[in-house]
Amino acid sequence: MGNQKLKWTGEEEEALLAGIGKHGPGKWKNILRDPEFADQLIHRSNIDLKDKWRNLSVAPGTQGSTNKARPPKVKEEGPAVAIDDITNPPPNTIPTIPPPPNRRILPSELTPDENGNTVVDTKNVPRYDGMIFEALSALADGNGSDVSSIFHFIEPRHEVPPNFRRILSSRLRRLAAQSKLEKLQNFYKIPDPLGAKKPAPKTKETHTKLRQANNQASAISLQMIEEAAITAACKVVEAENKIDVAKLAAEEFEKMSKLAEETGKLLLIANEMHEQCSGGEPMLLA
Repeated sequence: MGNQKLKWTGEEEEALLAGIGKHGPGKWKNILRDPEFADQLIHRSNIDLKDKWRNLSVAPGTQGSTNKARPPKVKEEGPAVAIDDITNPPPNTIPTIPPPPNRRILPSELTPDENGNTVVDTKNVPRYDGMIFEALSALADGNGSDVSSIFHFIEPRHEVPPNFRRILSSRLRRLAAQSKLEKLQNFYKIPDPLGAKKPAPKTKETHTKLRQANNQASAISLQMIEEAAITAACKVVEAENKIDVAKLAAEEFEKMSKLAEETGKLLLIANEMHEQCSGGEPMLLA
C-alpha cells in the first residue's frame, strides 16, 4: 500500500485523471504501469488511486489539493452542449428564421409612375423589363403584342404581385417612351436592329467579295496560262532537239551510202584488172 500520510499533489491528481481518461476507471494497474503516468504516481498504489477517485467523484473540491478537481475528460462534451442548447435554449435567444423567397413589397419600394396612377416596384424594374423582352421575343409577332398577350405569357412563368397587370402596362409605356420598344396603337414589339434598315453595307460587302473572287479567278487563269506556255515551250525545244538528231542521222546515212557506192565501183575495177592480168593481157595504168 502507498503511504497514506502523503497528501495528494496537483500533479498526481492530473496524472490520475489523465490515466482514467486514457485507460478508464478501475484500470489502476494499467495506469500505474503506463510510462506516461508512472513517474507522477510512483508513491501511489491501486488502493490509493481507487480511494482518490471515489473522493473526487463523491465530493469534488472538498478533499485533496487546493486546486479545483476536474472531471475526467473521457469524451468530448461538444455534442452534449449542442444538444442541451437546442433542447433548452437561453431565455433571451430568438431563433433566426430566413425570410420567405416571395416577400411582400414594402410601400417604401413603390413609387408613382409618370401618370401618377400606377405604383411601380423600383427594385424589381430590371426584372420586369427582362420579363417583357422575354415575352416579346417568344411571341415574335411582326405586328406586336398587346398588354393581355404579354401578361398571359408572363403570369404562369414568373412570380408577380397581384397588381402586376397595372405595373406591366406602365412599364410598356415607359419603355416605348424610351424608344426601347415600338408602340403601334395598342401593340408593342422589339425594334428592328439598325442593320435590318440599312442593307447597303451588305450589298457593298457582297460586291467586294465578288470582286475579290473575280480577282482570284483572274490570278488563277493567268497562272494556268503561264504554266501552259512554259510547258509548250519545253515541248517545242524537245521536238527541235529530236529534229536535229534526225538530220544528223540522215546526213550520216547519206555519207555512208556514197562511201558504199564508191567502194562498189572500186571493187569492179579491181575485178576487171584481175581478169586482164590472169589472161596475159597487158594492162596500162593511166
